[in-house]
Amino acid sequence: MWETFRNAWKIKDLRYKILYTLFMLLIYRLLCFVPTPGINVDVVASVVNDNGLLGFINSMTGSRLDQFTVMAMGITPYINSSIIMQLLAVAIPKLEELQKEGDEGRKKIAQYTRYLTIVLGFIQAVALSIGLSASATGTWYSYITIGICLAGGTALAMWIGERITEKGIGNGVSLLIFAGIISRLGPQTITGLIQIFEGTLSAWVVIPIVLMVLILIVGVVFVDCGERRIPVQYAKRMMGRRMYGGQSTHIPLKVNSSGVMPLIFASAIMQFPATILSFFGGTNGDAYIWWDTHFNYFSVPYQLVFFLLILGFTFFYASISFNPIEISKNMQQNGGIIPGIRQGKPTSDYLAKISSRITLFGAFFLAVLAILPTILTGIAGVAIPFGASSLLIAVSVAMETTRQLEAQMLMRHYKGFLK
Repeated sequence: MWETFRNAWKIKDLRYKILYTLFMLLIYRLLCFVPTPGINVDVVASVVNDNGLLGFINSMTGSRLDQFTVMAMGITPYINSSIIMQLLAVAIPKLEELQKEGDEGRKKIAQYTRYLTIVLGFIQAVALSIGLSASATGTWYSYITIGICLAGGTALAMWIGERITEKGIGNGVSLLIFAGIISRLGPQTITGLIQIFEGTLSAWVVIPIVLMVLILIVGVVFVDCGERRIPVQYAKRMMGRRMYGGQSTHIPLKVNSSGVMPLIFASAIMQFPATILSFFGGTNGDAYIWWDTHFNYFSVPYQLVFFLLILGFTFFYASISFNPIEISKNMQQNGGIIPGIRQGKPTSDYLAKISSRITLFGAFFLAVLAILPTILTGIAGVAIPFGASSLLIAVSVAMETTRQLEAQMLMRHYKGFLK
């Protein structure tokens, strides 16, 4: 293991990518401590800590919402904008055409997503600051100033994420969320250990939490590494005096092909109504109180909707990333065939059926793992200091980043992490 890290450090290009990623994450975490001007920090911290939903958002994102810094919105508006643009691409033919144009089309859609992120970030920031009574003066000028500062913070976080994706290791947006979660888990773990040594927290309370965390990690690793390999046989072809083909390979279908994005998107969607409702009457308004009463993080309706959203986004991402018709056409053009399945439509139907079954299992497994700790907390009465979604995201992002580093190592003929 350590030899692998030493080998990775010896490669100049890979060393640059690792250092660049760590440097950009450090800048992001330092920006999370920059205060927003004109904020009544004591009022905001009191409201966030007393509100279950806002407390969950704060613990999941690690964006220091309780201190209302310039990074209080984090990368959430960018995630919401990405969801909106992907849904619009299905509904609007022009955006669908842009998606099919290759790199140039994707660059255009990415540009539209950035513009939408700024607008959405400003609206969410103003709504949140009004809902939390964050302004020290309470004037519209102060709320607009706060909105501009937070929208600027979101734009900067978006830029940092894109730079990490382009020049570093791993997915930038996922790593920013990962850094925020880890920054919250560290102090919470230390606090828990201190309470155990002082005798204020019983070890019998901690043991079920530790076991739950271990089961959760094993489950995430199991699903993330699982795949179904569909065998493909290529026929021999004569081209000139040379013979090509005649080899056997496989199509790897991952159990969880969408990765961690369904969890991130589902969490972002569940935060959105509270943000909108806080705009009308603040956190003391009737609409917001009704939402927090019936759809707080530990309520059954919230967990049910969260469960269904994870299922929906998993299938949505699987349908985007895996196109059985396109794969079937490519196989037919290159003389590939699945043993026992005819070429053309039967092949695409077979691939679609296998993909649906695997995605269904992965989606249910992911959704159950996401809500299981909350259910056990309600039954056993054991309070968990962090959300299951946070741990799922942290483990999945760590594995995804390790896998990308693994690919970089194998490209340079070094042994990777996986033996």
